[in-house]
Amino acid sequence: MKIATYTGGIAATNAYYLPEAQTLVDAPEGTLAWVRDNGWDVDLLLLTHGHFDHVWDAHAIKADTGCRVAYHPEDRPLVMDLGAQALMFGVVLETPGLDADIGLKDGAVVEAGPFSFKQLHIPGHCPGSICFYCEAEARVFGGDVLFAGSIGRTDLPGGSTELLLDGIRKKLLVLPDATWVYPGHGPPTRIGRERDSNPFLMM
Repeated sequence: MKIATYTGGIAATNAYYLPEAQTLVDAPEGTLAWVRDNGWDVDLLLLTHGHFDHVWDAHAIKADTGCRVAYHPEDRPLVMDLGAQALMFGVVLETPGLDADIGLKDGAVVEAGPFSFKQLHIPGHCPGSICFYCEAEARVFGGDVLFAGSIGRTDLPGGSTELLLDGIRKKLLVLPDATWVYPGHGPPTRIGRERDSNPFLMM
């Protein structure tokens, strides 16, 4: 699996492009320009969750490429009102809401080119957080669920530390140690490393 990484916006948010699948994971500010500059086509946009820093360019990417957009229905209220979220952080954002072409569901599989991703619904950072797990490639695109040495924040509306930790332990830490996690912020990590050393998982 080839993975290109872009980091942009006020929260240094990661987007990932899979050229073999013409698939984009998340859409922080500047993602559309990055895609255009590289001459890439986008057939599918997978949104790990509905926070504005991950969805900033989603509407523009949909309008530009005609791609299908997938996210969990529990985050639809967030995706449809990005401006209200952004104002909480002092950011004026006038991006329109965006309906999903594909409603994601825990345990279901979404096909992206040659890759199959199992959807792992892990709320706690926000209600509709989804991790995309490709068993064949030992890769997880995790959004703001699990980071290198940390976990997603739980102090925003709809957050729950208990739910987040429970979901991480039951759905991510059961994966093979060598599985790579590509998070919404910061560098990639591996499941085994986080199981052994992440201080938030020692609680």
